[in-house]
Amino acid sequence: MNRLNAALVGAIAATVVLAGCGVDDTPLPEKPAAPSTTPPAASDCTTDQSTLASYEPSDEIVPGGKVEEIRDRGRLIVGVSADTYLMGSANPEEGNKIEGFDIEFAKAIGRAIFGAGFETGRNIQFRVITAADRIPLLQSGELDLVIRNMTINCARWEDIAFSQVYYAATQKMLVSTILADGDEENGEYHDPADLAGLRVCAPTGSTSLDNIKEAEPEVIIEPAANHTGCLVKFQRGEVDAITGDDTVLAGLAAQDPYAVVPDEDSFSDEPYGIGANQDDIDLVKFVNAVLEDMRGGAWDAIYNRWLRSALSGVDAIQPAQTQPYRDE
Repeated sequence: MNRLNAALVGAIAATVVLAGCGVDDTPLPEKPAAPSTTPPAASDCTTDQSTLASYEPSDEIVPGGKVEEIRDRGRLIVGVSADTYLMGSANPEEGNKIEGFDIEFAKAIGRAIFGAGFETGRNIQFRVITAADRIPLLQSGELDLVIRNMTINCARWEDIAFSQVYYAATQKMLVSTILADGDEENGEYHDPADLAGLRVCAPTGSTSLDNIKEAEPEVIIEPAANHTGCLVKFQRGEVDAITGDDTVLAGLAAQDPYAVVPDEDSFSDEPYGIGANQDDIDLVKFVNAVLEDMRGGAWDAIYNRWLRSALSGVDAIQPAQTQPYRDE
């Protein structure tokens, strides 16, 4: 018993000594800093209809060109999203296979490059990237293409090249059902002007951030790395709304019964293009030839499978190639 008492006294004494030495609890990690909202370098160009013009379609395999390089390598490297439901997302019921509207275009291009022996798992490498990754990874040559709901504009044409438009999206808002169904006195949402002083989320590196600030300068921007991050903020009550393309917001609303995309006029056109390195003109022309071959049947089937129902049954057609074509 004396030994037990002595051990107890010793333990208490040791605790007192450690406390006196200033030993603290294990420190918790700090909350990560919010993604930067630093705007891109200013551009003197003007986005207009001519901005949508791409290179003339051609299915020629240019000797020594990018398409030949990809075919010899045996795989096409494509930057995609894995968390944009309906566009490009991992399906846990299919072994986290990435699927969606954008992914079907990558497969179509892969089939055109590799021919009858094409296999998605062997001939396409999907690299999951954020919106902010898109241009740097194309410029560095780490990616052959980016197919990630990317809007064509003149400033981006200064950094990379684009295919013709493969889908004409528009920018809208996602809000809570309470905000959408409110009344005039309780802040019912009608348009971006109703968001003055409220917190709005959009991914860093997206055109959505600039567009919402232009539409309503008084919104409080709360960026996230991607739209899934925005949805988490929305569900935690950290933001009041999410802005983005109608395609993306439809996917978010399908995952949250308390979220809705109000039936409103869009406040920005978002023409999607497939991004490539500026030097890979032969690849862009090849992609445009694939898109032309998809006009009608194949494009319609992809749209009907992935987007038509989520966009309230809206019929859509593949945008026509803008002419005259861009000079090489």
